[in-house]
Amino acid sequence: MSNFKPSFLCLAFALSLVPFAAEAGPLTIVNVGAPAVNCVFNPSCTITVTDSIGNFTPPGDSGSARLQSRTYVGVAPTPGAGLGGYDYRVDLTSVQGAVAANCVKALSVDFGPVVPLPYSPKGKFDVFVVTSGGLGSVGLASAVQTGTKIVFTFSGGGVCPGATSYFFGLASKSTMPKPGKASLAYTLPSVPGSTADRVPGP
Repeated sequence: MSNFKPSFLCLAFALSLVPFAAEAGPLTIVNVGAPAVNCVFNPSCTITVTDSIGNFTPPGDSGSARLQSRTYVGVAPTPGAGLGGYDYRVDLTSVQGAVAANCVKALSVDFGPVVPLPYSPKGKFDVFVVTSGGLGSVGLASAVQTGTKIVFTFSGGGVCPGATSYFFGLASKSTMPKPGKASLAYTLPSVPGSTADRVPGP
């Protein structure tokens, strides 16, 4: 007489249908200067960009903060030829803290696969940060991707009222941006925020 229990088989089968959780992985970051970084996408080292703005105000602050999304397409014979460039900047220069300044400590975008490129003579990197030759004073402490989403954590105390992040960017195989919604994490206890952005399309 068999002691086989069908319930065990059903349980094993059910577990086999559960998808594995997406693993988080750190992205490589390099600091660069402008306009030299443009040479990765255009041999003239100048690029034609399209900008869009998402407005928001951190809870407890006043004034209008902005998430600037900047997109462009790489041309031959550069390493970025045929790829889409996506840059972002969190700008709180027009924001004031009402009592205690509430800063943006992290930004999350639904980006998808990242194409590493030689933004530096050191080699290929996933993310570049324009720390010279452009706007900004706040860099990135880390960039971590889980599935299609990337969380960019800002260095120091985050992007605080009166300051702006540097432009930071990355490349995608998609040259067709689509409207998206970025998530914002703040330094003071509050409900996470969101604002409009542009991310790689299909």
